[in-house]
Amino acid sequence: MQSAKYFNYTVKVLGQGEEWRGGDGVNTIGGGQKVRLMKEVMEHYANQEDLVVLFTECFDVIFAGGPEEVLRKFQKSNHKVVFAADGILWPDKRLADKYPVVHIGKRYLNSGDSDIPTQESGFKKMHSAVETAKNWQAAINITLDHKCKIFQTLNGAVDEVVLKFENGKARAKNVFYETLPVVINGNGPTKILLNYFGNYVPNAWTQDSGCTLCEMDTVDLSTLDVSGIDSEVYHEKDIKVFFDKAKHEITTIKIVGPEEDLSQAEARNMGMDFCRQDANCDYYFNVDADVVLTNPRTLKILIEQNRKIIAPLVTRHGKLWSNFWGALSPDGYYARSEDYVDIVQGNRVGIWNVPYMANVYLIKGKTLRSEMNERNYFVRDKLDPDMALCRNAREMVGHTVMACLNVFVRWLALPVDGVFMYISNRHEFGRLLSTANYNISHYHNDLWQIFENPVDWKEKYINRDYSKIFTENLVEQPCPDVFWFPIFSEKACDELVEEMEHYGQWSGGKHHVSCLLIQRRKMCMCGLSFISIYTGCSLKDSRISGGYENVPTDDIHMKQIDLENVWLHFIREFIAPVTLKVFAGYYTKGFALLNFVVKYSPERQRSLRPHHDASTFTINIALNNVGEDFQGGGCKFLRYNCSIESPRKGWSFMHPGRLTHLHEGLPVKNGTRYIAVSFIDP
Repeated sequence: MQSAKYFNYTVKVLGQGEEWRGGDGVNTIGGGQKVRLMKEVMEHYANQEDLVVLFTECFDVIFAGGPEEVLRKFQKSNHKVVFAADGILWPDKRLADKYPVVHIGKRYLNSGDSDIPTQESGFKKMHSAVETAKNWQAAINITLDHKCKIFQTLNGAVDEVVLKFENGKARAKNVFYETLPVVINGNGPTKILLNYFGNYVPNAWTQDSGCTLCEMDTVDLSTLDVSGIDSEVYHEKDIKVFFDKAKHEITTIKIVGPEEDLSQAEARNMGMDFCRQDANCDYYFNVDADVVLTNPRTLKILIEQNRKIIAPLVTRHGKLWSNFWGALSPDGYYARSEDYVDIVQGNRVGIWNVPYMANVYLIKGKTLRSEMNERNYFVRDKLDPDMALCRNAREMVGHTVMACLNVFVRWLALPVDGVFMYISNRHEFGRLLSTANYNISHYHNDLWQIFENPVDWKEKYINRDYSKIFTENLVEQPCPDVFWFPIFSEKACDELVEEMEHYGQWSGGKHHVSCLLIQRRKMCMCGLSFISIYTGCSLKDSRISGGYENVPTDDIHMKQIDLENVWLHFIREFIAPVTLKVFAGYYTKGFALLNFVVKYSPERQRSLRPHHDASTFTINIALNNVGEDFQGGGCKFLRYNCSIESPRKGWSFMHPGRLTHLHEGLPVKNGTRYIAVSFIDP
């Protein structure tokens, strides 16, 4: 209907709302009902001179050109009736010998599409000849559109038809016959390909203006108040925090935990059924745990598009992984469509009819209570729940007939099957988390996600003012060659401290003494024996390569909690750029053998004696607040008689390690002070 409206076809719908009595068109012959509908309506036009009627299927047809093009090509054929031609003979292959041999083009008739004249010599004569079945082809001057100049049936011709882009617009082209068909019929098992063509034809997408048909049949939500939500739970404590913040906008919430012992399909069916059973539920919005929505208008934007099922495009950062498929393989699994990469990367923008979407989507409540009123959409064969939902939606069969006739040009349609699923990339909506390697063995597991989900890691753990280091020169120098800048968020500081305290194996800040006892016996010629005893003792720390730390602290090393690789990557990604800024010309390797969190308290270790660090430069990040969490503390650089006694939480010192910057840890008077330290480029 969108394509007919676009090209200004006048559409007459026949049989809409009537019970379909034409059989199962996919598996049986059927089809008689649409012929009867056509005959009835054509009687009204039989006496109109010079009128040409286009008869075509409806639910699996799109127009690629206008009425003038159809008429021009029809008149050029010099025939009274032109039927679509097909390369496949259906349903009775025994009739193949009855068809004339065709040297170029398609041989068999397809009754779904035809151009029919309505004057006396046309329609009435055809009617009479068909009923007597005597020399009908010669009597009526009927031909087939062998080279697909007007009609293109896709079944058996998938490899023949491609999208041709010219002057910024798209057109379906038959590359076998070098023709531009006007009526594209996705007959048989080619509905997904037809939907793909429908994203571009008729000029639904152009290089200049994107999606030209996206605004059709949209709804105005300027006065809409979205105030309800359903959710599926993974972390109950996180849902509780969210609900406490949003309880004034969300009227009801149902939390379903693991104690319910539901399969994923059962849980999803249950969630969808909440909306189905509530007559006041206008929309069902599904958001999986691996979806991060960053656009606060996402829900309203989707509702405005007025689609039965629509999803916002979300992708994994830096990857082509997304929440939709552009095509399907013959066995119903993923296949990459020609336009998939362009859609994901935003080179083609619009509303896209797709065969599969997942993770986050909006479904109309009315659709759930009508076409999708069954309650087990997430189960199908051995498919995972999302694939089952999409296949059930694609293959859903309606129970009413919708038939249309186009009087120049009017058209005829058959039963609607399937519910279209759309994906929108017209806005930035958010992203997908990578959860396949998510480790839940730690206290704060997100700290380990710097490789899997770098954008989310940065948003959560890097100070909001970090970028100002480079844009606004937000770097202070409280002491000579000691640079001070924001690096960690409050959450990063808190979670790192809590992770270390959860681990709990603090070193105590003392040297560990290890002694070696050697006994040696010597025999003399006189028969007397002598025993020598040698004792060697050293300061050892098994956590350190080489086993020795000059000035030990009460600490836990990053490698003890398996955070070493994450921490080194953090240094390379976020510390190294600052190093290049403040130590111009020095390019750090971003490597450190000693990375640890230090704990200062009056009861354990309250200060640290003067020392040099075993590094080219050192970072020292304050993890809690002076004056709130502890009193005293700080760092003094003795050569410059310069002290920093009020370190800011989340800010880091950066200073040379060897030779020039002898420093000491000032005493903590009460409370507990935490800092994160790295000796970089040892």
